[in-house]
Amino acid sequence: MTPPPPAVLHTDLPCAKKLGEGKVRDIYALGGDLLLVASDRVSAFDVVLGNGIPGRGVVLTSLSSFWFRMTRDIVDNHCLGTEVENWPELDPESRELLRGRAMRCQKADPLPVEWVVRGYLTGSGWKDYLREGRVSGVELPDGLGHAARLDPPILTPSTKAESGHDEPISFEEVVSLLGEEHARRGRDLALALYERGRDFALEKGFVIADTKFEFGLFDGKMILIDECLTPDSSRFWPADQVREGAFPESYDKQVVRDWLERSGWDKRPPAPSLPDEVVREALGRYLHIHEALTGRSPF
Repeated sequence: MTPPPPAVLHTDLPCAKKLGEGKVRDIYALGGDLLLVASDRVSAFDVVLGNGIPGRGVVLTSLSSFWFRMTRDIVDNHCLGTEVENWPELDPESRELLRGRAMRCQKADPLPVEWVVRGYLTGSGWKDYLREGRVSGVELPDGLGHAARLDPPILTPSTKAESGHDEPISFEEVVSLLGEEHARRGRDLALALYERGRDFALEKGFVIADTKFEFGLFDGKMILIDECLTPDSSRFWPADQVREGAFPESYDKQVVRDWLERSGWDKRPPAPSLPDEVVREALGRYLHIHEALTGRSPF
């Protein structure tokens, strides 16, 4: 395995104005566009951990770019490119720091909704189903087991919280927030994007159990923004483990959450640092997903 680049936990570019810093991404203004920089920070339970996973930001950027290209026939997206050599505003040192982990993006007005699509019954949707027999107001048949395939997939939107947890909302609430035209357009696009990703991933040996998308408005048109079908925004399962009633292994940062749960941490800042073996295992899963989907290493 090609070794990852050194970990990048924080960026401070002298050649661009920093607009914000999220749990993973740093956002800059660059020549009238946005520059999204995926750091190697990792968060769990809404807390950024003390150490990161080297190369993680490169994997996330590469996978989003891959899916943005593959889905542009469904909906346009904000990605203008990832080749730092093509951005004259950057100095050589910044180019080297950002190589592989930066995406130049079209500015858009984000819509305040996360479009969560579920193709299999798991996670919070499974808990809702056990309690109520439905998920975010969507009625489901009785007697379903964990990992049951939902055909057709269902949309279970949530608010896009500035901090803390996102809250599930009904489609009717989405209509109230955005208006019927944008609500229906977002729903149709999210379902089409999920189905494209699900079908492709299945050919590569993985099931995408659920995922989330974000959209924004540019010149009055809805476009896909943020990230797309990465292990941070999606739940990947090995296809050979998926059957109703099973609990497949998740190829995302679940290994990080599992270790934190065992550590006795009370889920309040500051979070403990991850042991080296957990960092290696988490990175290995990210790389496995990337190479299975794209056929190459991100480094």
